[in-house]
Amino acid sequence: MGFFKQLGRFMMAGAVAHAKWELDVSKTILGDRRRLLLLALFLVPVIIGGYAFAEPISEMLPDVLGGKKAYSPAFYSLGIFLVSILIGLGAGLITGCIGAGGGFVIAPALMSAGIKGILAVGTDLFHIFAKAIMGSVIHRKLGNVSAILAVVFLIGAILGATVGGMVNRFFYEINPVMSDAFITTIYSLMLGFLGMYAMLDYLKCRKAQTAVEGSEDACAVHGGRDEGAELGNLPHRIQGMKIPPMIRFDHDITPGGRSVSWVFLVASGALVGLAAGIMGVGGGFLTFPIFVYVLGVSSMTTVGTDIFQIIFTAGYASISQYAIYGFIFYTLAMGMLIGSLVGIQVGAMVTQVVKGITIRGFYAMAVLAGFVNRIFALPGKLGEMEILPISKATGHALEVFGIWAFFIVIGGFGVWVIGTFLANLKTLKSQE
Repeated sequence: MGFFKQLGRFMMAGAVAHAKWELDVSKTILGDRRRLLLLALFLVPVIIGGYAFAEPISEMLPDVLGGKKAYSPAFYSLGIFLVSILIGLGAGLITGCIGAGGGFVIAPALMSAGIKGILAVGTDLFHIFAKAIMGSVIHRKLGNVSAILAVVFLIGAILGATVGGMVNRFFYEINPVMSDAFITTIYSLMLGFLGMYAMLDYLKCRKAQTAVEGSEDACAVHGGRDEGAELGNLPHRIQGMKIPPMIRFDHDITPGGRSVSWVFLVASGALVGLAAGIMGVGGGFLTFPIFVYVLGVSSMTTVGTDIFQIIFTAGYASISQYAIYGFIFYTLAMGMLIGSLVGIQVGAMVTQVVKGITIRGFYAMAVLAGFVNRIFALPGKLGEMEILPISKATGHALEVFGIWAFFIVIGGFGVWVIGTFLANLKTLKSQE
């Protein structure tokens, strides 16, 4: 039981840290005219229609780079573009208001909207990459990036992302339904565990609030109470294994600095890259807890280095493993980017007028909604592959139930957040 509790704290800390990165990036992009201009340039192919350019480029690429096997060009459709903005807005509202894990619902939302799983993964990765290159120089001036730490970590991340992309493409080449079933299974496991942990944590906080008046602040997700915590003496053990060459870091925090073997950095990078390559979430939600809780890197160094590595991990995975094979829906990526930038800001402002216990409860519901969505989609896909003895009608009915449950919860949450924002607009302006 203690192991699962620690694993839950581990994943929650990663979700919170990644949400903080999303919020910082959003503020940086929306607050800088040059970055807004860069965003406008990204939107040019969407406005004029990417289809006109995707076909000739696909014809020019050799087979080893995807070539004519490209799954789908990044064509333009006003309806698709508007839906993608709404999906990004919903994810942004969750990230900004709850402070954790809004990006986890993007792939399930895209798959529920009829997008193939491999295309949803590639598109999500590209959306993260585009966001990162526009807003990820935040901590460079603070000197928080350990270049050697990031470079060694990236060796593993690139290897992991390559394997992850190859695995997804391997399943897709065998059977597109198998590919969807594989991605759905991975998301079901992650969202199910994280959602159940978040719900138990919420119930525990609610009980504590009832017992001790005014304790709701301790239950706010934004508090980051797990940040910087250590899980036993694991970091000390790992740093004590002197397998050369040793990578040194945190010179400004600890006299003489700290050091860790390159083996553990490469292995950690491979795990993050594998998650990015398979799930399309950029891997950022794993980097923070691995650095802090496993490798023993300080929070300040971790934040700066994570921002540095996510550009290369998401960029490499999205382009080399998905874009050149045609598994990126450019129109969707740009719509999600716009929606998420706005949603994050609105959600973050709502936290100023909403109790922490309410925010934690909504987070648990949002993640569990994603779990229900994917777990109810799985029987139908297994039935199509003749692995599970289930009729096509039953499988379809279960999937439809999961889709409705998901969008009702996420849509209801979005309406509540926007309604709360509008109802408290005067209060929020006065606080500004």
